[in-house]
Amino acid sequence: MSIEERIQLSETHIFKAVFPNTTNHYGTLFGGTAMQLMDEVAFITATRFCRQRVVTVSSDRIDFTQPIPEGTFVELVGRVSSIGNTSLKVNVEIYIEEMYDTRREKAVTGVFTFVAVDQNKKPISIV
Repeated sequence: MSIEERIQLSETHIFKAVFPNTTNHYGTLFGGTAMQLMDEVAFITATRFCRQRVVTVSSDRIDFTQPIPEGTFVELVGRVSSIGNTSLKVNVEIYIEEMYDTRREKAVTGVFTFVAVDQNKKPISIV
């Protein structure tokens, strides 16, 4: 299977509902909660791509461009964006989707870097 096919097959989509227990006093999703969800989607994407143990080594940049209000759905989308020998980068986007409308907009973007590791937690080749 080609690298392009593996990238395509590893794309990950997860939907969540934004409930009051995940929001701050402004009625919007906590930034830390959004980051946790993004790291989880990135981890799943990276694992699906290389089918090996991976660990997060960095989050390069996370941009919050829209608040995510309580009472909406969010879709998190993870895509492998670059591949090294032992590491790979995953772009994650969060989209806000109204529950009772078809409106949808991008709210958060981030880049996460993972390294594949063996049983002794030493870096190993991912391809």
